Amino acid sequence: MSTLWELIANAVKFIFPAYCANAIPVLTGGGLPLDLGKKFFDGKPIFGRNKTFRGFLSGLTIGTIAGFAEAAIFQEYQSIGYFGFLLSLGALLGDLAGAFLKRRLGIAPGGLLPIVDQVDFVVGALIFSIPLRVLYLELTLSVLVITPPLHMATNFAAYKLGLKSSPW
Repeated sequence: MSTLWELIANAVKFIFPAYCANAIPVLTGGGLPLDLGKKFFDGKPIFGRNKTFRGFLSGLTIGTIAGFAEAAIFQEYQSIGYFGFLLSLGALLGDLAGAFLKRRLGIAPGGLLPIVDQVDFVVGALIFSIPLRVLYLELTLSVLVITPPLHMATNFAAYKLGLKSSPW
């Protein structure tokens, strides 16, 4: 039986590439939107102006590098060379799914959609990690429990540092 701190440490270590992929676009984003400014058939933006090619590619790159670094440091997931890539891709696609949903609900880019804003990227990362066969129930639940407060705290810090225009 794992202690609470071991569960938290394992959860953070596992999901760290996805956290990196989700956070880096705040620093590196901007430029051409992924949806090219196009509208969905409902007349609303597909993803919105905040989801850009530069942000997506930088998130994928940094998250992948974080995965390789973890494999080297912790000697885990080393047989899975694309661990960081899959978690990062899943995180970014999960975040895009959340943005798509928010646009359908009429919530502007940067607007708040509680729960979805805190877990969309993690759910995407977890789904994309399934083929790696490294998930187990305790790990999944730990990731889902620790992510919302960590996400809110880091977003608030980014807001206070002037990196984000909203605290969520």
